[in-house]
Amino acid sequence: MKKTPLSTGILCLLFIFIINPSAAQQLDPVLKDLIKKGLGKSHKVNVYDLEAEKAKIDQKLAKSVFIPKLSLNGSYTRLNDDITFDEDTQNLLMATQKLLIKEAAGLPFNAPFPENIPLQQASNLQDRNILKSSVDIDWVLFSGFEATNALKAAKHKEASVTYAGLAEEDRIALKIIETYDQLALINASEKVLSISEDYLQEQEDFVTSAIKNGLATPISRKKIELARQQLKAKELEFNHKKTMLIEVLQQLTGVNRDELELLQPQLATIMMNSTQDSEKRNEIMALEEAEKATEYKAKMARSKFIPKIALKGHYEFLEDDLSLFDPQWYVGAGVQWNIFDGNESRLKSQQSKLESKKYREKIEEGEEMIALSQMKAQLSYEAAVQNAEIAKKEIELAEATYEMLDKKYHNDLASINEVLDALKDVEKAKFQLQQSYFDQRRATTALLHAKGLLNY
Repeated sequence: MKKTPLSTGILCLLFIFIINPSAAQQLDPVLKDLIKKGLGKSHKVNVYDLEAEKAKIDQKLAKSVFIPKLSLNGSYTRLNDDITFDEDTQNLLMATQKLLIKEAAGLPFNAPFPENIPLQQASNLQDRNILKSSVDIDWVLFSGFEATNALKAAKHKEASVTYAGLAEEDRIALKIIETYDQLALINASEKVLSISEDYLQEQEDFVTSAIKNGLATPISRKKIELARQQLKAKELEFNHKKTMLIEVLQQLTGVNRDELELLQPQLATIMMNSTQDSEKRNEIMALEEAEKATEYKAKMARSKFIPKIALKGHYEFLEDDLSLFDPQWYVGAGVQWNIFDGNESRLKSQQSKLESKKYREKIEEGEEMIALSQMKAQLSYEAAVQNAEIAKKEIELAEATYEMLDKKYHNDLASINEVLDALKDVEKAKFQLQQSYFDQRRATTALLHAKGLLNY
């Protein structure tokens, strides 16, 4: 049986890592679709969206302070008796009425009052049955900047929650990318095992033929069978890892397991422009917006001491049951000036200031950690590139050694153990190469994320 050169198999295997640089700027479309589904499934992302909606409602509530409030009122009251003037006042009113009538009739002051002229009893101050229906209007004209500061605080809170949600999306995307890359590493490793299986089959065919011709012993075949069993154990281990990775992807994305099992991800390198400037991370922007929100909350607390102006209006629809002292309508403007509230506003303002300082500390800590993560990712990438070059050299050396020992074994100058050990060295070197490609991709993804340049 003619043997295929080992270098040809290696070249075929490495072909999957050579991609067009222009295409390397984008993630695998299948991976992008998985990320999209994962973001749609994430409960944490949905919670952040709901928090942002709440912040929008807070803004509407702050604006609604300046919208006139209308209220319709209705009531019925029954008193134990009519409210009237006291007896002396009633007598005075009746006497006054008689004087006015006599004056109008031209009668002298001392003349007796005509009996044929009726007198009108004094009206009740308030009838015992009281039915009222009215409308009130309350209109805040100036809130002392309290509503304005509340509106700005809510806007910055919405922005903070939105950026926090985007940061959570980044974390989910990174987890999906990592799991997808691990699946790609498993697939690449399975290809390595497949090539090793082919070469073990060739060795077994040769040994079987040699045994028939009396040139080898059954022990050699048993050693090959042992090597094959060890290969099977590795395949089983990879299958178990693949099953777990598919399960993780299913939980992250909600995609059907049968569909995920059909995926064939590859360890394609993600290229990046090393000269491109970093962008501010979503985590930092979320903290900065939260810091601004607390600053406006502090201003809102201080603004409670600024006078507030409001307009008040009232109109009674029913006049019959109004008392003599009740107006049918009125309009007025008022000023409320909070001079002292027991230090409540001042203490709340101090709390908000301390909260703002806390966010500033978190921002500075976050910037330091991001700078460190950028350096770590850059060093990891450089190390992975170097390890890939070392692995390629190790493959060249291992395959040359294998071919030399294979020829010696065919000429009865080397043992089957030496050949199998050389094949294991080739296999190990190829595994290391796949791992280095995986590490390169992980480091590149981490660096893009650290610089705020990860797009998905």
